[in-house]
Amino acid sequence: MVYMLLADGFEEIEAIAPLDLLRRRNIAVQTVGIGNSKTVTGSHDIPIIADILIDEAVEKIEMLILPGGLPGTTNLDNSSKVQALIDRAIEEGAYIAAICAAPSILGKRGLLSGREAISYPSFQKYLSGAKISDRKVVRDEKFITAIGAGAAVDFGLALIEALQSPEAAAQIKSAIQA
Repeated sequence: MVYMLLADGFEEIEAIAPLDLLRRRNIAVQTVGIGNSKTVTGSHDIPIIADILIDEAVEKIEMLILPGGLPGTTNLDNSSKVQALIDRAIEEGAYIAAICAAPSILGKRGLLSGREAISYPSFQKYLSGAKISDRKVVRDEKFITAIGAGAAVDFGLALIEALQSPEAAAQIKSAIQA
């Protein structure tokens, strides 16, 4: 299963654009509310109803997606349940994708050390040991990182490429005229 983690204060474009693209490819994605309610409010006061709560994320993880935004990234980073889900994703050999501020969560844990990665510029200091890329979206083995909201569509296309194929990503890119 592909799980997209949503904590209050998430950046809406960084979640919804990739979610839309993945669902266009019929990729099974569940949005996961972090907290006690399925209603999660983005950083620009747009409420979203998550598919499930984090305790219901029990299927094998194919990919874990962490949108950025503030205080969404902080809320994800401070959640012991999110940290446990990241551990589980690593154990299960899943992809872990993070955009904008969210790669800092992975960087603080040393997961990007020795890898090429990118994040929002003011969060690059948290990408401990990473080779900071000049690209908007970077895939290094099982880790996919992106610079910010302006790269949300490219981020979504990279997720499709990882989960399905470059051809599948190209089909969606053509269909949406990106």
